[in-house]
Amino acid sequence: MDIAASNAPAPTRALATEAVHAGREDLVELGLHAAPIDLSTTYPSYDVEAEAARIDAFATTGGRLDGPPVYARLDNPTTARFETALARLEGTESAVAFASGMAALTAVLLVRASMGLRHVVAVRPLYGCSDHLLDGGLLGTEVTWTDPAGVAAAIRPDTGLVMVETPANPTLAETDIAALAHSCGSVPLLVDNTFATPVLQRPVEHGARIVLHSATKYLGGHGDVMGGVVACDEEFAAALRQVRFATGGVLHPMAGYLLLRGLSTLPVRVRAASTTAADLARRLAADPRVARVHYPSVGGAMVSFEVYGDPRDVIAGVRLITPAVSLGSVDSLIQHPASISHRIVAEGDRRAAGVSDRLLRMSVGLEDVEDLWSDLCEALSARRGPARAARGRAPVPGAVHAVPRTEAVSAPEPRPAAR
Repeated sequence: MDIAASNAPAPTRALATEAVHAGREDLVELGLHAAPIDLSTTYPSYDVEAEAARIDAFATTGGRLDGPPVYARLDNPTTARFETALARLEGTESAVAFASGMAALTAVLLVRASMGLRHVVAVRPLYGCSDHLLDGGLLGTEVTWTDPAGVAAAIRPDTGLVMVETPANPTLAETDIAALAHSCGSVPLLVDNTFATPVLQRPVEHGARIVLHSATKYLGGHGDVMGGVVACDEEFAAALRQVRFATGGVLHPMAGYLLLRGLSTLPVRVRAASTTAADLARRLAADPRVARVHYPSVGGAMVSFEVYGDPRDVIAGVRLITPAVSLGSVDSLIQHPASISHRIVAEGDRRAAGVSDRLLRMSVGLEDVEDLWSDLCEALSARRGPARAARGRAPVPGAVHAVPRTEAVSAPEPRPAAR
């Protein structure tokens, strides 16, 4: 199967309008206002021959069944609403939801590997578990790591995928999607769009053919639902559905309902949190306790920064900000990637990708900026390092504000990574 570029029509409504209404257009005709939740695991049918024909059709094409699903592993009406809405927001023909972001990525790799295309070209940094899945060969895949300039040279006859995360986790490094897509040639480019969301960038408009989200993050937005989703053309979506059916990585309908609800406020949440994050990035860059600040040109609610002192003291010192993995919630979270989200990546690879031992990653929520800044200031002073002269310039979006680094900080023993 050759993955073609999306033929989805250009959206006719604004993103904010699509976020509220996509996947819900039939509710008025149904006499409903809120989307219903279908918790069925099985669906009755008295026509055995018709059901057999529908199952055969799914096995052959992977397309959506007409009428109710035979079994919840094939499809679910509530989850289908979320998939329709996300596809509209990303500008793709289809989307397929999974139980987690890692289940979604696994399905993509299995589809390509089933065609004999087991080689992946990837650009670091990626989310730590994505890195581990590729580098560990757990699915029989082989990976070549390269920078964006080396992608074209790294592609082989058995290359099934080029993968990039931009802005990247956790350094917020950005990649020119259009330039990278051109380097890929006929090989599909997968962009992990978890950090930016379709509010800030739509990768298919720049040549990407597969868009991956950890829906647990901004799409859900409240830290209470786990899921993953792949936005793509219908041909690839059909193959993903077949893998989902065979492997069982289905999204629970309650999660589908919460994700659909989360999409309705996605533009408001992302834009509000982005404004606060940009403000905090400027303040951090002028703080003498901070060595380097990362904030992407596309904007967003993520800020990464390196401190002169021990980053573990900052984690221990926050009170309003929650020291925890994950991101994209309405409340602010902070974590130490070298100890948590990217601990599973080999130390040399981690550092080469810019994930230093003094790097902290903050997911900015919807709190007032002054309250967040007060909490950060107290945490940064928990065990202040040598005094440094304050710098007067704030970072421009996309720039890395840097001063000399100090020695590395030791970290705990490896453990499984969380995003």
